[in-house]
Amino acid sequence: MLPLVLFCLSLVTLMATNPPKTMNEPRQEMNEEKPADQLLIVWTSGDPDVAHKMVFMYAFNAKKNGWWENISLLVWGPSAKLSSEDKNIQATLKKMKDQGVELLACKGCADQYGVSSKLEELGIDVKYTGTYLTDFIKSGKKVITF
Repeated sequence: MLPLVLFCLSLVTLMATNPPKTMNEPRQEMNEEKPADQLLIVWTSGDPDVAHKMVFMYAFNAKKNGWWENISLLVWGPSAKLSSEDKNIQATLKKMKDQGVELLACKGCADQYGVSSKLEELGIDVKYTGTYLTDFIKSGKKVITF
């Protein structure tokens, strides 16, 4: 028993005076940069209630309250048509843009509905977004879809 105790004490002493490199170096995960504090909201619904009561409510409040540093709203599919036609939706999109929410729209979808130029007039950046969305997801940034 005494030899085991002496061995343990000598090992503890050795470790205290010559710690392994991994004990002196920060953990790898601690040094890796986290993805930017950025959220992409992918809005696909053509339902105005979904827009006002979920999408816009969350995006606007998240920006206003600093829940996310950067928020982008991607208008995709039926939401593109709704945005081009509904004056209340347009007014809310303008308020969000003024608040600092980045507004994007999928050009492929907007072209299918024939609304690309109308969305651009509203101050929405209309571009092909398949690669953009894929890169965003792969970067580890956060995406929420409505």
